[in-house]
Amino acid sequence: MPSQPICPPADLPSRLTTLRDAIVELERGLWEGGLNESLLTPYQAAFRELEQSIADTGEDHRHRFVIVIPVADSPLHLKSCLGSLLELCRAYGYGGQVEGRYRKVSVLLADDSSDPTSIEKNREIAQEFDRLGLTTHYFGLDEQLALMDGLLALDLSAIVGVHRRGAFSHKGQAMMRNITYLKLAEMVSGDEPLLFYSIDADQEFKVKVATAEGGQEVCAVNFLYVLDEIFSHTDAQVLTGKVVGDPPVSPAVMVGNFLEDVIGFLREMAASDPRQPYRQPAFSRAGSDDAAYHDMADLFGFKPAVDAFHYRCPLEGKPDNAACFVEFSQRLNRFFHGEHPTRNTWYKYEAALPSVRPARTVYTGNYVFRPEALSWFIPFAPLRLRMSGPTMGRMLQAEIGGRFVCANVPMLHKRTLEATGQSEFRPGLVSSVPPAREKPPSHLINPLPCGTPRGPSRSWDGSANDLSGQARIDLCGEFERQFYGDVMLFSLQRLIALEFPAHALAESVIATTLETVRAEMREKYRMKQQTLLERLGLLQSLLDDPTHWWNRSPELARALANFQAFAANLEHNFGADSPCYARLDAPANQETWRARQLGAIKGLHADRRVWGAALGLPRAALKQE
Repeated sequence: MPSQPICPPADLPSRLTTLRDAIVELERGLWEGGLNESLLTPYQAAFRELEQSIADTGEDHRHRFVIVIPVADSPLHLKSCLGSLLELCRAYGYGGQVEGRYRKVSVLLADDSSDPTSIEKNREIAQEFDRLGLTTHYFGLDEQLALMDGLLALDLSAIVGVHRRGAFSHKGQAMMRNITYLKLAEMVSGDEPLLFYSIDADQEFKVKVATAEGGQEVCAVNFLYVLDEIFSHTDAQVLTGKVVGDPPVSPAVMVGNFLEDVIGFLREMAASDPRQPYRQPAFSRAGSDDAAYHDMADLFGFKPAVDAFHYRCPLEGKPDNAACFVEFSQRLNRFFHGEHPTRNTWYKYEAALPSVRPARTVYTGNYVFRPEALSWFIPFAPLRLRMSGPTMGRMLQAEIGGRFVCANVPMLHKRTLEATGQSEFRPGLVSSVPPAREKPPSHLINPLPCGTPRGPSRSWDGSANDLSGQARIDLCGEFERQFYGDVMLFSLQRLIALEFPAHALAESVIATTLETVRAEMREKYRMKQQTLLERLGLLQSLLDDPTHWWNRSPELARALANFQAFAANLEHNFGADSPCYARLDAPANQETWRARQLGAIKGLHADRRVWGAALGLPRAALKQE
């Protein structure tokens, strides 16, 4: 790494080479042994100098980016997201500016909000960032309806859904993205190379790094520059990154691992003096590797985590065990909103271009594609299933092979707002505060299966373990979409092995595959539930043991109530009398899902033909770069 300031020669080609070599050395030093933050400012400055030198040549043939952001009633997340994009542009200067406006970066904000206040705030945010030089196009409900009005002659219902004109919001990310694809098709013009970069509003153009002092969020990846490099040096058609920070999956498939971590925490607390300093874990163990948060990681080719993960208490100084008991209790509710307090994912440096490899899963909150890939809409969007990204990815893997890639360009994912501990908007989750003295739901007073350990009953009625005033959370909508999303994903995986969708398959083959996979997945969910019931009994016995110090400290009553509420919500959603599992086993519900999924798969070929017509071109003739 050069120890002296960069002194480029006068001729531009040599200056560009010198700057690029210096950036490589700075990047190596920036990540050597972990984040070396002192090098971040010169690293960013070297990129800005490079951008100025490129501008001086008068020729910049790199890609222009359109950042696509669907948003639904989440203006605070949106403002943070756009703020991080502006920070990225200012720090690295990709494409430079003309009259104060970034030349090669613009935003298409696709508003799927329902609340008029959120819609107004989103408009204002778009205008604010447009004034700051970040060209931002607002694609609201009126604009979406106008676009769809022009396509009334085509039946796009299996791709964008059917919605009442007065209720065109909350369509869900997949249908909203498909409608946005139609808008993007209108933006393809001229010879300038173009990339569409689809992200989520609850993400930021930063990475989360584990340091000795704690997790740090830094603008340390020049996303646009490295993505341009990848698409300039490979024939990739679609590229996906991942996320760091909060996991991208539903609490429904993280509950088993998190319950183990909570049990581990309570066991350690029970064996400790509440006045002694809390034993913080090393950061190498206070996060997770790929899919360590997922209860069924083995289904995706990952090795399941064996041991519980130790909670890292974020309180400053050397907090004692009692203080961390209180602090952790206040984070438990965040889990139901998608945060994982013990298994965050951290950024691990690997140079982006060498990291490119074949992919099989699209992270719908972080993927980039050429205009020709507009033909690959998100399949089965009106079903509103979770796992739409992995399902789409398996199909891309089968159909374009090595042109579907992944790379080490993860974005920072933040499920919740720090001020509330909740997500701004989360479909499939219902949170309510039951009134005091309410009759206990039957699932909290009925006995568990014979042999299942259990402590004293919990209730919502103001009795011994008073949970009145605590939030009751119902995940059944999200749980159902997760289960049938798994069914769709693994059914498609088997159908692809039979050369679908390249070749049409008999309806009987599709139907048999769906039913076989549904039965197999239901058995996996049943086994997971049985394990969970046993662990819930252990959790309750730890909480209720009168010898444990939290039951002998009146000042910890509120914290203990938080743990009790967490246990009660787990039992409601995943316990013996769970209404979520009852949905999966209701015969009428099973038949409805079977028919919907069968119809969606059978109709895929017809959907692709009508989609080509909607784009205005045959699929094979879509614009190539």
